[in-house]
Amino acid sequence: MTVDYIRYDILTQDALRSVVRTVLADAAAKGLPGEHHFFVSFDTRADGVSLSARLKAQYPKEMTIVLQHQFWDLIVTEDRFEVGLSFSGIAERLVIPLHAITGFADPSVQFGLQFSAPTGDEDEASDGAGGDKTEKKARPPARHDRPLTPTQVLPTPANPATEGALVAKPADTPQAGGEVVRLDRFRKK
Repeated sequence: MTVDYIRYDILTQDALRSVVRTVLADAAAKGLPGEHHFFVSFDTRADGVSLSARLKAQYPKEMTIVLQHQFWDLIVTEDRFEVGLSFSGIAERLVIPLHAITGFADPSVQFGLQFSAPTGDEDEASDGAGGDKTEKKARPPARHDRPLTPTQVLPTPANPATEGALVAKPADTPQAGGEVVRLDRFRKK
């Protein structure tokens, strides 16, 4: 089997994360245009994620936030974003590194991205000599569970009080419930 030394999967994932960063930076600078709003899913266990103990207990693995009407102080940097949100009437400040994002969707235009989660084998990417920890964090994950696949996102009701999972449907999945139609039905007789 051929070994991918270039790691196109990681390069593609990094490029698509830069799309998310650009969109969030534009929203921070100019606000959300038109009906655009974002669902951002992220791994709450990832390095650099900062959220309250209450939220971490409620969402031990993954959380989806909605950036639509009630968010404030959105700050986007090269490697993360910070945002203020209200959860059950309690204001919270979240810090989310871009590498922790597992999904991004804008249901207003049925656009979505799904990112593969790191497998925790970042040590394979190091030189084996106990390399610099800051260098390891800056590197993309060494392997992924599944290839990165853009998705079509089906609109879901935005209810920040009950954060749900990102609803996504692969773009190449055929629509269910179709009817087989014989062409003879349409011929003139």
